[in-house]
Amino acid sequence: MIGLNNSENDTVSSTASTKRLARAMMVSGGEFSLILACCNSLERQQQVLNLLTEFSSTDIHEILLLPAADTLYTAITSSIGATQPEALMVRGLESVVEINQLIISTNIMRNEFRKQFRFPLMLWVNDEILRKLVWLAPDFKDWAASTIRFDVSHNQLVGSEQRAISA
Repeated sequence: MIGLNNSENDTVSSTASTKRLARAMMVSGGEFSLILACCNSLERQQQVLNLLTEFSSTDIHEILLLPAADTLYTAITSSIGATQPEALMVRGLESVVEINQLIISTNIMRNEFRKQFRFPLMLWVNDEILRKLVWLAPDFKDWAASTIRFDVSHNQLVGSEQRAISA
């Protein structure tokens, strides 16, 4: 039996997860759905986004939250206006200064997401944001079927940390 090294194994896992992500967006069919994509590395997140364009025919609108964002709902409605994109991806939650308040307000406004948005909403989260969603917005988080993980192997994480330190 031939084993895969960490890099090959990560690529296979990442490709499978990216295909799951593309499929989750496609099956929404003009209805609101919440998709959580968990990745602790912004570098890996970018790699996944590059792969996603290969696997998905869905036109994905992207929003990058500003650190001063105070509500997710308002950030989305301000960005998309009256349009209903095929899918919407939100990045930058980890940079929001008042993240607890943003998450709490998201839970309070959760019904507006279903009423107003007729598209899949994909949130990029890291482990910390995911924990906060579980504790601070359990009702909203429960709308996500399952979290699609894009984990980085320990070797890659150590390597990227070393590159960041030496830069």
